[in-house]
Amino acid sequence: MRFSFNSDTPRRRLYPRKGGGGRGGGGGKSGGGGGGTGSSGRGGSSVSVSGSTGGSAKSATAYGGGGGRQTTIPSGQLFAGRTIGGGTRTDVYGSRTYGSGYPGYSGLRGVGGFGFPFVFWPVVWGAGFGYGPSYLHSNDYGTPSNSSRPGGPMTEATFTSATANSTFHLLADNSTVISLISSVTTNCSTLINNSTSSSTSSSPSLFNDSDPFSPRPEQAVQYYRASTVVLTLDGYNDTAALSETNTTADTPLPSWVDTNLLTCLNDTIGAGVPLVDGSTHTWQAPSLVLLFFVWIFHMVLL
Repeated sequence: MRFSFNSDTPRRRLYPRKGGGGRGGGGGKSGGGGGGTGSSGRGGSSVSVSGSTGGSAKSATAYGGGGGRQTTIPSGQLFAGRTIGGGTRTDVYGSRTYGSGYPGYSGLRGVGGFGFPFVFWPVVWGAGFGYGPSYLHSNDYGTPSNSSRPGGPMTEATFTSATANSTFHLLADNSTVISLISSVTTNCSTLINNSTSSSTSSSPSLFNDSDPFSPRPEQAVQYYRASTVVLTLDGYNDTAALSETNTTADTPLPSWVDTNLLTCLNDTIGAGVPLVDGSTHTWQAPSLVLLFFVWIFHMVLL
């Protein structure tokens, strides 16, 4: 099933494959790519989820299905009263719009005030770029370096095409970026330029919103996981992202983009982005008081 990278295209329903990875799609103008795989990887790798996760410990799994019960963040925790959890792999894809990808919602623009279906917080563009509409400047989640962010502060990874003038950036929390670097390296190695660390990342770097060369919201190609992950393309200028309303059509992707690499990145992120496990219950040892009463009850029955 091919993803055409159109803002009008419904979110792709992509399920993780068992065992080995799938083949790359055939070439074509619709964005198909050959020469790389987009669904294989280190399935089942556990990912650390530090930071504020709604009052209980969470673990995530690359290529996992997610899911579980949606709950309400309790009093005393950050964002108390908002919902958290429940997001599944089938809900991972958003669009090019900041605020897309929330399960059960469509047409959202911005991320302020919403729950956390995937536990992770939305990416923030920060105040450093100093322009754009208000929906791009939510203060809910602090700066990109906020240490309370689940998975750690925002970091980025760079992936440059081996055959074309196309450079992509992946932005998310640190744990997610580390995991996806591994998945992309496994799946798309024949399509990326590995000659230098500046062309393709082997480890994440902190996202600096004040750096004029850092990714910008108008360069976003695709948001994932309720806008907690974004893929950007250097040289792409989607002016619709800089409109306050959601009525402007997205700018088409440039003709020079490496669609093979873009397809591989999109498929890999969709299939492999870490999701919080559906079962997050932890076993707690019974208290001594409870054990005492159990012992008394047992003695009475003897």
